[in-house]
Amino acid sequence: MSIPSPTVAAFQLGPLTIRYYALCILAGIIIAVWLAGRRLTARGGTPGVILDITMWAVPFGIVGGRLYHVITDPELYFVPGKNPWNALKIWDGGLGIWGAIALGLLGAYIGCRRHNVPFATLIDAAAPGLLIAQGLGRWGNWFNNELYGGPSTALWKLQIHQMDFTTGRAVLDNSGVPVVLGYFQPTFLYESLWCLAAAAVLLVLDKKFRFGAGSVFALYVVFYTSGRFMFELLRSDYANTILGLRVNTWVSGLLLLAGTAWFLATRRKARSTINSSTEDSAPTASSSDAVVKPSSLGAPNE
Repeated sequence: MSIPSPTVAAFQLGPLTIRYYALCILAGIIIAVWLAGRRLTARGGTPGVILDITMWAVPFGIVGGRLYHVITDPELYFVPGKNPWNALKIWDGGLGIWGAIALGLLGAYIGCRRHNVPFATLIDAAAPGLLIAQGLGRWGNWFNNELYGGPSTALWKLQIHQMDFTTGRAVLDNSGVPVVLGYFQPTFLYESLWCLAAAAVLLVLDKKFRFGAGSVFALYVVFYTSGRFMFELLRSDYANTILGLRVNTWVSGLLLLAGTAWFLATRRKARSTINSSTEDSAPTASSSDAVVKPSSLGAPNE
C-alpha cells in the first residue's frame, strides 16, 4: 500500500498550459480571501474592502515568494548549464513561503493605508485563512511529485515519479511506464494536515479568548513555524543548508521564537477591530463613524 502520486502535473487549455500547482495556490487564495473578508466584516469592516486590500497583497506575495526561492536556491538558475530565464517561470513551482508572507504583508499594509483599515485588524482577520491557503497549496507539491521525506515502508508512504517539468508529465521508461524513483515520507501531506488543523484551532481560540491586537497573527506564526520546523527535519529533497540544517529549518526556528515573543507581548492588548483606537487606526470624527471607506469594487464575488 502507498499514496499514489499523479503522473500529470499540467494540462493544455487551448494555447495555455495550466499547472495544477497554480490551481492549488489559486484555490487557497480564494478561500483565504473569503474567510478573511468574513472575519474582517465581523470586526467592523466594510464588506468588500478585503478585495481592495487583496489586490495589493497577492501580487506582492507572489513576487516575494518567487524572490525568496530564487535567492535561496540560485544554483537552480544561475550556474553553467542552467537557464537563468527559468527563474521567471513561477508556474513550474518554487515559491518560498517566507518571502511570500513578507512582501504579502507589505502589500497588505499599503492596501490598509489606502482604505483606512488598521493593519493589526487585517492580519488578525487573515491569519486562519493563511493557514488554510498554505494547507491547500501543499497539494500542488503532490502534483509536482516534490517535497517529500526520507525513504519509507509505512502504509502511508508516498510514491514519487521522475517528472519532466517542461512537459508536466512523468518520464516514461522504454516500455512506456512512468519511472518511479521510490517511496518516501509524505511530508507535503503532514504539513497540509498540520496547517488545516492549526487553522481550526486558531479559529476556536480566537473566538473563545478574544486575544489582543496582533496576537492572533502571532499565534499563526507560532503554529505554522513549529510544524514547519519539524517537517523540514524530515525532508530529504534537495535544499541548501547552514551548519548541516536546511535554510528553512533555521528560518522556522527563529520565527518560532519571534512569534512566541510577539504573542506574549500582545495577547493582553485590546482586541483588534476597525473601531478600536489602535496606533494604526485612522482618526474618526466620532466613535460611531466607520473608518473604512466603501470598496471601489463593490461586494466580494469569491
